[in-house]
Amino acid sequence: MQKIRALIASPRVLSIKSNGWLYKCAGIRWIMSKESGNVQNKPVKRVEEGNGESGEHIRKKLKSDVEQTGDERKHPKRKVVLLLAYSGKGYYGMQRNAGSSQFKTIEDELVTALIKSGCIPDNHGDDMKKMSFQRCARTDKGVSAAGQVVSLKLWMIEDIKEKLNSNLPPQIRVLGLKRVTGGFNSKNSCDARTYSYMLPTVAFAPKDYSTENSIAFRLEPETLQRVNCLFGSYKGTHNFHNFTSQKAARDPSARRYITEMTCGEPFVRGGAEFAEITVRGQSFMMHQIRKMIGLVIAVVKGYSGDEVLKRSWGEEKVDVPKAPGLGLVLEKVHFDRYNKRFGGDGLHECLEWTEEEQAILAFKEEHIYPSIVETECQEGSMASWMATLPIHDFKATAKGAQDKDRGQDDDEGNGSDSAL
Repeated sequence: MQKIRALIASPRVLSIKSNGWLYKCAGIRWIMSKESGNVQNKPVKRVEEGNGESGEHIRKKLKSDVEQTGDERKHPKRKVVLLLAYSGKGYYGMQRNAGSSQFKTIEDELVTALIKSGCIPDNHGDDMKKMSFQRCARTDKGVSAAGQVVSLKLWMIEDIKEKLNSNLPPQIRVLGLKRVTGGFNSKNSCDARTYSYMLPTVAFAPKDYSTENSIAFRLEPETLQRVNCLFGSYKGTHNFHNFTSQKAARDPSARRYITEMTCGEPFVRGGAEFAEITVRGQSFMMHQIRKMIGLVIAVVKGYSGDEVLKRSWGEEKVDVPKAPGLGLVLEKVHFDRYNKRFGGDGLHECLEWTEEEQAILAFKEEHIYPSIVETECQEGSMASWMATLPIHDFKATAKGAQDKDRGQDDDEGNGSDSAL
């Protein structure tokens, strides 16, 4: 292989045989003829630069032919998106950590399944750029997803979903697959992301309520109304620099647009009462959602006044508590602009997943909800976090509060738009 590559790159090459064709180089002209017995007696096809394929194109085509295996030639390579659902328990987030095999991620499992299923070459596993891989959103340690989307190029083998799922653990499923345009990028093409956060309603109990009796707590309608009033104040565009550790007060990228944030009606699971918060926005910074929820909980419990929300959007530094990561779920990603441009062109499908809704709901009921409820009931992450609220001063970043937050969750993010 190295010898052939050297010949291809060499300006002195006169002829090369590949896949039954003979390629000859004469100055800037390439001549190729069908190889069969005595090559000299066969007709030739003359290709000149500036008229048809260039010499450089021929060299690239020849190199591709030499490197391509039989399996690759059987299946076309296409750009697709995969709809993923997963329970994040036991994983160190979505994004792969190069050189950190001891910290297993969702992408580690996915790439392994892609290779085992014959969707990508073995040597692409260490460098996902080779398959134009891009995730729509990063999720951190323990965070789950019901509607994650990744884009990549893969070989269109038969029964892709079935083969991938046979090589994935039960808590990670490929629920859908669609063809997209060659230049599609799941992160850059995404217009908005919807997350949910499932928490025990005792989080909204008065601060003097004993957590030892948390399973008996039931949320009053008046308290739920106040919770939704506070969440509603997040709607619109605000400066969320106090809701992440990565942005300065005057950083333009700290301004984020929130279109929806509400808390649904309570429901009982495992004897305890839970509620689900839904938030939709264009994009989210690291820890932003958890801090948005943490601050509202602190206000409802009486650790700070309502005015702290507006104060947190100003340039002043405000100490904002970060709620636990356990209940956070990436629900859906939205591609409205892409659908409007390409969804009706007759060649590509709209990136909507109405046919997969039942499968998504079934996965949540089987893997995501039970994991959140069981972990919360066994470990009491919300109760432990609520015990740290008195150390927050809600005026300036307190070192003690930061240390307590780190003790709650050792996850590390690595950029904006991770929505943690």
